[in-house]
Amino acid sequence: MKLLLFFLFLFFNSLYPVLSQSNLLETVKKNPSEARNLCDKFREFNSKGISASSDKVIEYVSNKRKLTPVNAEIFSIYVIGLHCPDII
Repeated sequence: MKLLLFFLFLFFNSLYPVLSQSNLLETVKKNPSEARNLCDKFREFNSKGISASSDKVIEYVSNKRKLTPVNAEIFSIYVIGLHCPDII
């Protein structure tokens, strides 16, 4: 019985990041103006020769949105894909 509870605990904890990422991506859909502001910031970085996928930009997004670096990278890619495909 304890083993079953342990596996259930592990299973439900493994779902949490998936659910939180889904909510994170929904914020991009619901707030396009915020996403466009982020696109402007990405363009600013691009004008300085800094790629939107660079560690510096991911750190910026991570700090601004209070995200882990992995979630910040996912968020950035999603914003670029939906609102600013001209970003490199």
